Amino acid sequence: MSDLRGTHVFIIGGSRGIGAASARMAAQRGAQVSITYRDREDAAQAVVASIRSAGGKASAHRADVVDETQVREAMRAAAAEFGAPRAVVVSAGVFEHATIENMSSEFWNRTMDINLTGTMWSVKAAAELMRGGSGGSIVIYTSTAGQSGGGDGAAAYCVSKAGQIMFMKCMAMELAKHRIRVNCIAPAWTETDMAAASLERLGRDKVAKSFPLGRIGLPDDVAKATCFLLSQESEFITGTTVTVDGGIAMRG
Repeated sequence: MSDLRGTHVFIIGGSRGIGAASARMAAQRGAQVSITYRDREDAAQAVVASIRSAGGKASAHRADVVDETQVREAMRAAAAEFGAPRAVVVSAGVFEHATIENMSSEFWNRTMDINLTGTMWSVKAAAELMRGGSGGSIVIYTSTAGQSGGGDGAAAYCVSKAGQIMFMKCMAMELAKHRIRVNCIAPAWTETDMAAASLERLGRDKVAKSFPLGRIGLPDDVAKATCFLLSQESEFITGTTVTVDGGIAMRG
């Protein structure tokens, strides 16, 4: 089990889904946890309450990931409470569909702003606090869709996720001199509220059978990989994408 005792873990987009699961698991492994939310303060406070009720330390901060100032101020507010974060997770994202016939500049730009530009602002803010210290670890949630593409209507999402992977590689190289590691985690289909509508449309049983391991991924599957990459157990790993997909990539 990855040990995160004494580590301040800051999760951008930690009020639901994989981000929330990682917040809870990081706290279980000894971390002080800060999360951000955009609209769902109730969900964010529920995550914080669950961590505190188990004896952990946690806080929630509002920040729209597309706003550089909000992201920076949220991270600095968390640093004032728990010290500069040495482990940062970029979890905020959007998963929406539009075929090329129906693609608008507004739709395209919204997807890129949240998934890709938001990632850039998050990493920039994290690096500002990590530089000059003992380094740290940044984990970006991408998707297997960014590695292999997707079906009708998924172009904007897939491109934004592929962009995250390339951005991660560039940041891993650029920030290595500061002992800041940067990696991606690419989940396949995972049981979250963001994926629920698509799973129902595709057929949940059909999707589950497409996985060699016979089930759809769970948020905790990704959280376990996250805690590993945030911990010192992965201190010689940077610039890579860990695929958490139940073996589905083997089927092409």
